[in-house]
Amino acid sequence: MLDTRPRLQDTDFPPLKRGRLETLQVNLGYLCNLSCTHCHVNAGPRRTELMDREGVDTLLRFIERQGIQNLDLTGGAPEMNPHFRYLVTEARKLGVAVTDRCNLTILLEPEYEDLADFLASQAVTVTASLPCYLESNVAEQRGKGVYQSSIKALQRLNRLGYGLDPRLPLHLVYNPNGAFLPPPQQQLQADYKRELRERFGIQFNELLTITNMPISRFGSMLLSKGLFDDYMALLKSNFSALNLQTVMCRSLISVDWQGYVYDCDFNQMLGMPLTAPAPSETGQSPDLVATDKALSSARRGRKIHLADLLQTDLSEWPIATGEHCYGCTAGQGSSCGGALS
Repeated sequence: MLDTRPRLQDTDFPPLKRGRLETLQVNLGYLCNLSCTHCHVNAGPRRTELMDREGVDTLLRFIERQGIQNLDLTGGAPEMNPHFRYLVTEARKLGVAVTDRCNLTILLEPEYEDLADFLASQAVTVTASLPCYLESNVAEQRGKGVYQSSIKALQRLNRLGYGLDPRLPLHLVYNPNGAFLPPPQQQLQADYKRELRERFGIQFNELLTITNMPISRFGSMLLSKGLFDDYMALLKSNFSALNLQTVMCRSLISVDWQGYVYDCDFNQMLGMPLTAPAPSETGQSPDLVATDKALSSARRGRKIHLADLLQTDLSEWPIATGEHCYGCTAGQGSSCGGALS
């Protein structure tokens, strides 16, 4: 697979700093029952990387000590991690809002038939990938048969109250099937709601549009077809400074399956660790050994483990940026929560 990383490192993207940490986004592993062309983590059925129980317990300690409000679980198929249900249950006991980034088809797989009931019992928000309301577009990105399975899964979620009961939010995710920006989110949401309701009786809360990042499988496709430069020019020409205030990395950190921390899951896939603030900016407390260890690692360009950040205030830490960051700020903006403006 062709690698876009060397072409993303040098950037003129504006500098960013963190705000208050609200969301812990966790990649529980790369194992997945699907292999989608747009997947920026290269997940699939043959991947073996999975967070272990010790890593999950570290997550829970961090959540409790830092007062995290939102736990955002992703993968792969996060539900295929053997500790998924334990993590969800314990996080909910702490009063944390939990989001499961679900590919829908996992709800129909053998050994996962009761997964939808579990999610409903824990009042987990389901954010589900459905690249289009048309079967042909979904098949192009995710393979034959995925569309039908996704529709069945959505109908099952609706029967449990998802998309209908305010306690059970159901959001869908759209991403383009080519080298172009998503259309306006509200306009496309209206189309999705109309088509899914009229064709299948399906209801959901919000549609989230996400721009494809020029990394991993999608980035490799751009390089192989000679589209990389044109796509980057598209992102840059549509840059909106207004989106800088609400990009997800200002209030979120991303944790990989081994427990290392990044500014976002795109940086995670590019191997770009947290960037340490200069000594004059930290107001370091020498008694906080964990903070010192994290800063020391970051200043050496090393990855920082979540266990070393249990007592660390990440506010005002600089955010590591690259050319791919233009993907989050182009047009209406893009984040794991959909459009920014």
